[in-house]
Amino acid sequence: MSLIELLIISIGLSMDAFAVSVCKGLSTGEADRKKHYTVGIYFGVFQGLMPIIGYLLGYRFHSHIESIDHWIAFVLLGLIGLNMIKESREEDNQCAIEDEDAFSFKKMCILGIATSIDALAVGITFAFLQVDILKAASMIGITTFLISTIGVSIGCKFGSKFKSKAELAGGIILIVMGTKILLEHLGILVL
Repeated sequence: MSLIELLIISIGLSMDAFAVSVCKGLSTGEADRKKHYTVGIYFGVFQGLMPIIGYLLGYRFHSHIESIDHWIAFVLLGLIGLNMIKESREEDNQCAIEDEDAFSFKKMCILGIATSIDALAVGITFAFLQVDILKAASMIGITTFLISTIGVSIGCKFGSKFKSKAELAGGIILIVMGTKILLEHLGILVL
């Protein structure tokens, strides 16, 4: 998998974290750099760790399903992408008003896990595709850190109008990448 493909997947995976970051910024309404970096660090770390966990799980079973790994990658990325698109279209797509301990360790860990479950599934597909997981996880983590930090800033300034667009874009990116992987393995697309 090329560096550009990894970057595109990283951006797609970070869109859930971006959407939640916009909500965090909207709820705080203040330009507190410490909170911006706190959100970025939590989301970046969880997005970086989950693909490694998924990779380890996928690597364990790779030899048993090697002949259909491209279909599994296509289905997993497609389902994650469709779910993100569905979430972007839901009426109840507003940001909740945060309470005083919105940036507590417990709440940030819960949000970090919730926004990175899709990265776990992508990590499984990375094992099937024999991707350099440390390079991929680092890129996903750093990209998510940057995008989440920017998301908090945008939330502080502009509100929640970007939240659903970010989820829609992330979903489309993951579906396109899953389709590309399938078409390459079937020999239909040669790059």
